[in-house]
Amino acid sequence: MRRIVLVALAAALALAGCTTESGDGGEGGGDGRPAKVDGIPTSKGTHKQKLDVGTIGHREYLLHVPAKVADGEWEDGRPAKPPALVIALHGGLATMDKMRKMSGFDELAEKHGFLVAYPNGFMTTWNAGDCCGAAKIGNVDDVDFLTRLIDKITGAGLADPDRVHVTGFSNGAGMAYRMACERPEKIAAIGVVEGALVTDCDPGEPVSAMIFHGTADRSVPYEGGGHRDFNDRRPFPPVSKAVDFWRRVGGLPEPDRRVRALSGDTRCESTGKGERGVAVTFCRIDGGGHEWPDGAAAMLWDFFASHPNRG
Repeated sequence: MRRIVLVALAAALALAGCTTESGDGGEGGGDGRPAKVDGIPTSKGTHKQKLDVGTIGHREYLLHVPAKVADGEWEDGRPAKPPALVIALHGGLATMDKMRKMSGFDELAEKHGFLVAYPNGFMTTWNAGDCCGAAKIGNVDDVDFLTRLIDKITGAGLADPDRVHVTGFSNGAGMAYRMACERPEKIAAIGVVEGALVTDCDPGEPVSAMIFHGTADRSVPYEGGGHRDFNDRRPFPPVSKAVDFWRRVGGLPEPDRRVRALSGDTRCESTGKGERGVAVTFCRIDGGGHEWPDGAAAMLWDFFASHPNRG
């Protein structure tokens, strides 16, 4: 436990010293685009931002604004057609920068014209319920942080509030589950990669979900097992528990309709859209370990784009 906390603290202190923004400059566009909206830069590129969460200090996130949005049509200082927003959550003992480099969402955002936000967890962790690390021990309200982040960007008119999607890897995937459990009204769909549902969940309304899991994952075992945290020896539930849970919430049948696969080792099955417009797609990666699969971001975006509205 001491080693994990010290590593997380060192990483957090190092990140705290990085406060510069990146991008192509702060000037507005000749098409009526302001330099900033509610303090959020609108120029193309990736911008490091701080967010007030009502406590001592602040939280940080990276916001990638693609050229298609920055150079597109603007009306009254807002995008004429607000784009979708994808929030991508890093794994435990990782950072927003690592998630940005690992996931590949920047390239997809440039191609398809959506915003991507990469938030930083607390001391490199997320409070996903029964996991993980410093965020769980400190009872950090990450649901509130991510809700404020969504409201900040959509409230500024920079993204469509009905096209907000949350995805994550490992601990971040568990956090995506928790957001869908506690703030389903904010989210159209979630994308879960190598994560577990380890929080009490009673969403009250369905959320579309795309779930990836490798059969050889030793950190979050496919069939369940391992330990939920360094101080919690209870096993992770099997991935089937989460698939079945979101299927039942949506009133959906067993997933059995094949969709495009990543490779010969990956088999994806979907329930198809139900009466409420939601779907659950599950991708099993035979022999896959605890890693972000090549091509997962493209499949996730295709799923998000086909489920543009809540419920």
